[in-house]
Amino acid sequence: MHTLQNGTKAGLKTTWTLGKIIFPITLFLVILQHTPVLPWIVKLVSPIMGIFGLSGEAAIPLVLGNALNLYAGIAGILSLDLTVKEVFILAVMLSFAHNIFIETGVALKVGVKLWVVLVVRFGLAAFSGIIINLFWSGGGEIAQYGMAPEVVSAPEGWLAIGLLGLQKASFGVLQLAMIVIPLMIFVQFLKDRQYLQKFSEKLAPFTKVIGVQPNASMTLVAGLVIGLAYGAGVMIQAVQEDGVSKKDATLVFIFLIACHAVVEDTLIFLPLGIPILPLLIIRLVTAFVLTIAVAFVWKQHERRKEKEVVLHNG
Repeated sequence: MHTLQNGTKAGLKTTWTLGKIIFPITLFLVILQHTPVLPWIVKLVSPIMGIFGLSGEAAIPLVLGNALNLYAGIAGILSLDLTVKEVFILAVMLSFAHNIFIETGVALKVGVKLWVVLVVRFGLAAFSGIIINLFWSGGGEIAQYGMAPEVVSAPEGWLAIGLLGLQKASFGVLQLAMIVIPLMIFVQFLKDRQYLQKFSEKLAPFTKVIGVQPNASMTLVAGLVIGLAYGAGVMIQAVQEDGVSKKDATLVFIFLIACHAVVEDTLIFLPLGIPILPLLIIRLVTAFVLTIAVAFVWKQHERRKEKEVVLHNG
C-alpha cells in the first residue's frame, strides 16, 4: 500500500512536471504545421542538404522529425522517393536529433545545460550525415518502403486546427501518464525491496567505463530502455533522490542523447527498407566514444582547477 501510494504520487508529480512541457509545445507545433512557417523553414534549409548527400526535399523529414518526433520524420520520408543511402543518412541523423523541443525541455529539468544538449544533438546529426555520405558509396537504389504513410485529411479553418492541436496535446499528456504512473510505481517497488541498490552495484563497472558514478545507473537504464521523454520521470527522481551530481547527470544525458530508447527508436526504421543493425551499432559506439571523451576532458579540467587552487593557497 505504501509503495503504491508513493509510486502514484511520484508518477502524478512527474506527469504534471512533464505535461507542462509537452502540452503547450505540442499544441504550438500542431498549429505551426498548418501555417506557412514550416514550409518556409524547409525552404531555408534545403540548400545545405547537399553537404549530407541529400536532395533538397529531404529537408522535410529532418524538419518534421526535429520539430515533432521520429514518427513525423518517418511519415515525411515515406512521402518522398529517396535512395537507400539517403534514407539511411536521414535515419542516422534523426536518431541523434529529433523531438528537440520536448526532449530539450526534459534535459533542462534534469539540470543539463541547454547549449550542451543542442551542440551534442545537432553536432552528432550533422557529423554523422557528412561522414556516411563521404565513406559509403553504395545504396544508390530507390528505397522500398514496407508500409504506406497514413493519409490524414488536413483540418480546415483555425478552429479545426486549434481543436486538433488540443486533441493531440491532451493525448500526448494522457499517453505520458499511462506510461509514467505505472513505471514510477514499479520503480518505487524496486526501491522499497532494495532491488535498485543491487542493480546499481551490478552496473557499477559499466558506469565506471563512461566516467559516471554508480548512483546514476537508474537514470541511464531508464533512458536507454524507455527513452528521454518517458524515462524522464525516473531520471528527474533519480537526480533529486539519489544525489546524482550535475556532472554525472550531464554525462549520462550526453550518452543518452546519442543512444536512447534503443529498441523502439531502432525498430521504428525497419519499414523503411534500410539495414537497422548498422544504425544501432553507430548509435552505441558514438554514445560510448563521445561520453568517455567528454568525461576524460572534464576530469583533466577538474585536475587543472584543483592544481590552481593548491598553488593559489600555497
